[in-house]
Amino acid sequence: MATTESSSAAVQAYRASVLHFSNDPAFHQQAYEWHEDGLLIIQDGKVVAAGDYAQLKNSLPQTTDVQDYRGKIIMPGFIDTHIHYPQTDMIASPAAGLLPWLETYTFPTERKFSDPAHAQEVASFFLDELLRCGTTTAMVYCTVHPESVEAFFAESEARNLRMVAGKVMMDRNCPEFLRDGAETGARESENLIKKWHKRGRQLYAITPRFAPTSSDAQMQLAGELARAYPDVYLQTHVAENTEEVAWVKALYPEARSYLDVYDHYGMLRPRSMYGHCIWLDDADRTRMAETQSAVSFCPTSNLFLGSGLFDFERADAHQVSLSLATDVGGGTSFSMLQTMNEAYKVARLGGSYLPALRMFYLATLGGARSMQLEGTIGNFLPGAEADFIVLDPQATPLLARRTARTNSMEELLFALAMLGDDRTVLATYAAGQLVHQRQT
Repeated sequence: MATTESSSAAVQAYRASVLHFSNDPAFHQQAYEWHEDGLLIIQDGKVVAAGDYAQLKNSLPQTTDVQDYRGKIIMPGFIDTHIHYPQTDMIASPAAGLLPWLETYTFPTERKFSDPAHAQEVASFFLDELLRCGTTTAMVYCTVHPESVEAFFAESEARNLRMVAGKVMMDRNCPEFLRDGAETGARESENLIKKWHKRGRQLYAITPRFAPTSSDAQMQLAGELARAYPDVYLQTHVAENTEEVAWVKALYPEARSYLDVYDHYGMLRPRSMYGHCIWLDDADRTRMAETQSAVSFCPTSNLFLGSGLFDFERADAHQVSLSLATDVGGGTSFSMLQTMNEAYKVARLGGSYLPALRMFYLATLGGARSMQLEGTIGNFLPGAEADFIVLDPQATPLLARRTARTNSMEELLFALAMLGDDRTVLATYAAGQLVHQRQT
């Protein structure tokens, strides 16, 4: 039987400036909590309380050892809603555009993931890199090989991370060595759902790569899986590149739009995550909002591949659910801070302005809401899983110099977004356990 003393010994406390969100700052004035001298209290991997140190300190058991991070910022771990772990080794590969980049680099690299040992080694590095950059949850594309999914979930489970992943489904317009067959892809996906979805902190995503690489039969079966397992995620790409959009129009001439192809097969629904969404129209945006389908905005990838500029004003006008993602390996950094840097510039080029508060919301609670996981991850509500990071405003000489001269929290966060990278992440915690500490 547990004693009061043993329960008290499980309490962990962290003192720092504490930031987390309750709403989207674009639509709500009271969207966040900021505690300059704050305290985060954890027990059994869950949040107990977050608030002012002066108000919470007396609630701690006398034996609690408070970890002192004063001068640093504690916030929820970053959430990356679109990333390809098999593309880790081909990040920063030159190509003239999306389609030649896939053919020259992506497909040959993914071929290797039929080897479980190779998949395990890359998954291990990939997860360590995410944690080094402060990302505690991601929606991850594997390859067509079930071995790639098994390796990823095994490595994630060993670290007790909250991750979403899925086997890519792809049965046409791809190399033969990456073709899975409509029924084979659906059967393997269902087997993986039954094994891994909600096993510990692991969650599964049905993952048709994108409409051009799945036959009508495979799209039908993916939609059937989505209906049969409504609490399972669905992830894919849409309207990333003008050449891709034209290709889809040729393949599906009867569809009103690229997004309409997915809608036809029943893939617009809560827990569906659509990467990019650059070349949508207002009818598409209305449909996404109606179905609670979410957008994963991938600025470094969009710039790197020359795909286009995401339209924040039109997305916000339709109140489409937005989140932020790196899209490695089309994206050029695992760091969500560097991704914020590029997101800000994409918005400015498109005539919009992204305050720092909005960027940090999109990388935390915005991701959780898009994934229907608010209350589980993304902020510090009591009972939420204790995934959090410690950011160091003095991580580099330039960052330290700039943050010493900030006059507001907005300025401080903006400096972190513009000048920060993996070095800014002092520590990363998953379910209350330290899983990364920066080497100094």
